[in-house]
Amino acid sequence: MTTVRDALARAEAVGGREALNIVVAENLHAERDAAAAATATGALSGVPVAIKDNIATGTLPTTCGSGILAGYVSPYPATAVQRLRDSGAVVVCTTNMDEFAMGSSTEHSAYGPTRNPVDPTRVPGGSSGGSAAAVAAGIVPIALGSETGGSVRQPASFCGVVGIKPTYGRVSRYGLVAFASSLDQIGVFGRTVEDAARGLAIIAGRDPRDATSSEAPVPDYVAAIRERTSRDRPLEGMVIGRPREYFPEQLHRGVAARCDEALAALREMGATVRDVSLPHTDYAIPVYYIVAPAEASSNLARYDGVRYGLRVPADALTAMYEATRSNGFGAEVTRRILLGTYVLSAGYYDAYYRRAQQVRTLIADDFRRVFANGVDALFTPTTPTPAFPIGAVSDPYEMYLNDIFTATANLAGVPAVSVPIGLAEGLPVGGQLVAPHFAEDRMLVIAAALERQQGRGAPR
Repeated sequence: MTTVRDALARAEAVGGREALNIVVAENLHAERDAAAAATATGALSGVPVAIKDNIATGTLPTTCGSGILAGYVSPYPATAVQRLRDSGAVVVCTTNMDEFAMGSSTEHSAYGPTRNPVDPTRVPGGSSGGSAAAVAAGIVPIALGSETGGSVRQPASFCGVVGIKPTYGRVSRYGLVAFASSLDQIGVFGRTVEDAARGLAIIAGRDPRDATSSEAPVPDYVAAIRERTSRDRPLEGMVIGRPREYFPEQLHRGVAARCDEALAALREMGATVRDVSLPHTDYAIPVYYIVAPAEASSNLARYDGVRYGLRVPADALTAMYEATRSNGFGAEVTRRILLGTYVLSAGYYDAYYRRAQQVRTLIADDFRRVFANGVDALFTPTTPTPAFPIGAVSDPYEMYLNDIFTATANLAGVPAVSVPIGLAEGLPVGGQLVAPHFAEDRMLVIAAALERQQGRGAPR
């Protein structure tokens, strides 16, 4: 397991602005913290971890990759961060991200773009690209990210690591800076499924400070993985659904080939693969890009230059608001605030926001129906293509389509994981598994079995 000293050395070598631009703020007291954690008996005693820049640490700045929060340090840590610390983990740094988690490439950051450790000419995905890159670059074995429409799974796929989005409510959102509150979640990156599962088990569970957190019991994910994957045919009796809407004819040929191989591997391990339909999938992107900006326009109204963060002086209050927000927010955040304000405005609320929420219910019903018909989990590509070159996608709608296979799970609130399934044109490809609400244990067993069938993730 990586030590804190190793993590700091690796972060210095590749994580700074002159290299991959992964690190936003380094914990200058990490080695002291590691010495204090040496006596801890928790599951992650002495393990270095990285935290996305929109999850409060209470000690390092939490800026959301934005100029409007430059230098801001939260007075308290997120529940997920505190639970990692209580387990003995040491926070070594915060990681770069698309500003306020709005993006799919980690190019929209006040600190500049992060580069993919697999190929530095390409993006690491987003918005949690810094955390995915920190794991892929060998800085840390576990990192926290956040999900609103695929911001853990998509960069996990691009960087060739594991990324878990838990069920909505499985992990407390306390201390996560809000983007779209009905969609936001904290997720986990790991080098292997077991690493990510171990991190999830620690941060999951009811938190009285988050009314949306669930009281559902948290299983021992690692024990479930090890017990099931020790069998000769670990997936015997399981039914895996292959949603036809996620395998269009225009799917990247390399991605399609790796998915076909992964489905064959699932069959070899005893699973039955069944074609299924999620008929409202085509509506996911338009629904997501109405609901999320609408909630963002409300949540981001608090950044006004009065209470905290950037303040640009002006002669009048309204002028100060305008100057602060114009200077503090980047182009993509501004675009989404304007879009969200529009769909919530008088005369348009029913036509856009209310209708989008109604279609969101239909998307969630698709998942409920498939799982009720005996399907244990779904398998899909995580992304339609491998990682694209930095600067290659300038059209906002084309960028939004990177979330086409991931946003549905956020809209439905179900858990999903991206696991590496091979390479296409020398770049990582991720396969996605989606499970019913609070069935992360089942989902992670399948992911770990697939990982080990490919020769990765063997028990240490």
